[in-house]
Amino acid sequence: MTRRKKLYEGKAKILYEGPEPGTLIQYFKDDTTAFDATKKAVLEGKGVINNRISEFIMTRLAGIGVQNHLIKRLNLREQLIREVEIIPLEVVCRNIAAGSISTRLGIPEGTPLPRSIIEFFYKKDELHDPLVTEEHITAFNWAATQEIDDILAMTLRVNDFLTGMFSAVGITLVDFKIEYGRIYEGDFSRVILADEISPDSCRLWDSTTNEKLDKDRFRRDLGNVIESYTEVARRLGIMKEMPTVIQGGITGGAS
Repeated sequence: MTRRKKLYEGKAKILYEGPEPGTLIQYFKDDTTAFDATKKAVLEGKGVINNRISEFIMTRLAGIGVQNHLIKRLNLREQLIREVEIIPLEVVCRNIAAGSISTRLGIPEGTPLPRSIIEFFYKKDELHDPLVTEEHITAFNWAATQEIDDILAMTLRVNDFLTGMFSAVGITLVDFKIEYGRIYEGDFSRVILADEISPDSCRLWDSTTNEKLDKDRFRRDLGNVIESYTEVARRLGIMKEMPTVIQGGITGGAS
C-alpha cells in the first residue's frame, strides 16, 4: 500500500494528501471523545457508519444546492473531498433545548425553542470552544460579514432539509454542529459546507420515545452507541449490511 502523507489528525478523523491538487482524503476513525477529549473510547465500526451517513447527507444536500466538500466516498472509511480553508468556527443550530444551552440558560432539556437558534463557537480546544458573537467574528477577522450571512442562510437551509428528512423516518433533529470552509477561485472565495454530518455531530431522538440515538449515549454512559448509530443508518435506508460489518470485524483498514 502506498504511504500517504498525513496532513492533520483530529479526534475523529484524519486528513491525508489527496490524489490531485485541491483534494484531500478524509479518514473516519473509531475513536470517540467527549468533554474536550477527557473521556475517550474506541467503538469498533463507528467510523464506517459515520462515513456512510455523512456521505448520504452531503450528497442529498448537494442535490438541493448546498455546496459542500464531498467529491465521493472511496471505501468503508474514506472520502475524497475538496481541500478548503476551514473557518475557525463551530456553527450550532438548535431546535430543541439540550446540552450547553440548557446549562447556560436554565432551559429544561427537551423544551422546544421559539424558533431555530444558531450559535457560533470559536474552534479552540484549549479554550473549550467558547461561545462567540458575530461582533467577535468580524473583529478578529475569522469571517467577513458576507460570509457570516452566507453561513446563516446555508445553516437554516440545512436545518430545514435535515428536519424533514429525519422526521420522515421517526427521528427528531434536536440540534447539530457543522463547519464551513473557503474555496478559492482566482481572486474570489466562497464558503461551502465541510467536515461531517453524523450522529457524532447531531442530537437525534426517537420521535415517539425520545430515546437518544446520538453521541449523548457515549457522553452519558447510556450504552448501545453503535447500535443507535446503526439504527439511524437503517431508518435512512442505508448500510443495511452494518450489523454484519461490525460482527464480522470488517473495518476497512487500520484505525
